[in-house]
Amino acid sequence: MALRSKTGLAGRAMACLLLASSPMIGTARADNPSATKSDPRSRAKEIITRLVDDKTDFRDRRQRFEEAMRATPEPTRVQIRQVDADGVEGELIWPARLHHPLGKRAILFLHGGGFYSGSMRSHRNIAASFAKASSADVLLIEYRLLPQYHFPSQVEDAVTAFRWLLESGYEAANIVVIGDSVGGTLALQMSLRQIARNGEKPAAVIAISPVADFEGAAVPGHGEDEVSVGREWLQQVGREYAGKGSPSLQTVSPINSDYSGFPPILLQVGDKEALRGDVQRLFKKLKAANVDARLDVVPGLFHEASLFPFWLDQARRSNQHAAEFAMAHFADKPPQ
Repeated sequence: MALRSKTGLAGRAMACLLLASSPMIGTARADNPSATKSDPRSRAKEIITRLVDDKTDFRDRRQRFEEAMRATPEPTRVQIRQVDADGVEGELIWPARLHHPLGKRAILFLHGGGFYSGSMRSHRNIAASFAKASSADVLLIEYRLLPQYHFPSQVEDAVTAFRWLLESGYEAANIVVIGDSVGGTLALQMSLRQIARNGEKPAAVIAISPVADFEGAAVPGHGEDEVSVGREWLQQVGREYAGKGSPSLQTVSPINSDYSGFPPILLQVGDKEALRGDVQRLFKKLKAANVDARLDVVPGLFHEASLFPFWLDQARRSNQHAAEFAMAHFADKPPQ
C-alpha cells in the first residue's frame, strides 16, 4: 500500500528506506465485490458515464463519480505526503525506491472531471503511475470546482501550484504539466498564463483528451464516444466554467489562444472519441505556431480511459507513452 507522510525531504528519504526493506506489494483490486462480475472495460465506462451524464446537476454527478472511484484500487509502491501549495491543497507522490533522486524532477498533475468533479482520491492512481513511470515527484492538486467557482479560479490555482514547485526548488526545465480531459484544458491555460506573464514555463505539457473547444465545433451532436461525450455536455460545462460575465464560450476555449512560445506538447486522444476532431484542430494550430507538438491517436481509448491503467491495457500503454514523453523533456533525465 501507499505510505503517507507529512515530513520533509529528509523524512521522505527515510520513508523510502523503510519501504525498500519491506516486501513489495502487488496491484490492488477494487474492494467492491460486485465490480468483479463485469469485464473491466464495462466497469470503467460505467464510471465515466456517471461523470458525463448531463441530465443531473453538477453536485450529483460529482457524488456519483467519487463514490464509484472510491471502489477502485489505491496506488502501490509510492510515498504520499499532503502539502499546502500556497493555499492549494495537494499531495506530493513519489516512487518508493531507495535510489529515487528526491526533489529532482516534478510533474504537476491536473485532474479532469468537467471542472465540477475529480479529486485527489479519484486521480491518485493515475498520478502515482506517472510518478513511477517517469521517475518523478508528482504534485496532484485540488483546484476549486464548479458550480461554486468559475474561470479563472481553476487556472489561478494551477499557476499557484506550479510556482510553489519552483519555490520548493524544482527547476522549470524539470517540471512537466499533465492533465486529463478538462485537466488537459487547464494544463494549456496554465501554461499560456505563465507565458503571458513572462514567467518560467514548464519543460513540456501533456494533454490527455483535452477539451479544446467548448462549442464542440468538430464534435457530433451526440458524440461517437463510448461514454457519450457530446456537444450538449461540452456547452453546458463551458457556460458554467465561463460564468455569467462571459459573452461567449470561445473566451474559455483553448482553440482560440495564441500559442507563440508554447513549450513542447503531447496531445493524446482515443481514435473514436467525440473530442478527436477538436483535438486535431488544436494540433494543427500548435504546428502552425511552430510549437514542438505531437499527436497520438490511441486505438480503443475512450474518454477518460487513462484513469484505469489497473484495468485496461490500452490505458496502461498510452500512459506509458506519455511518461516517456515527459522523461524525454526533463533537463535532468532519469537514469535508464
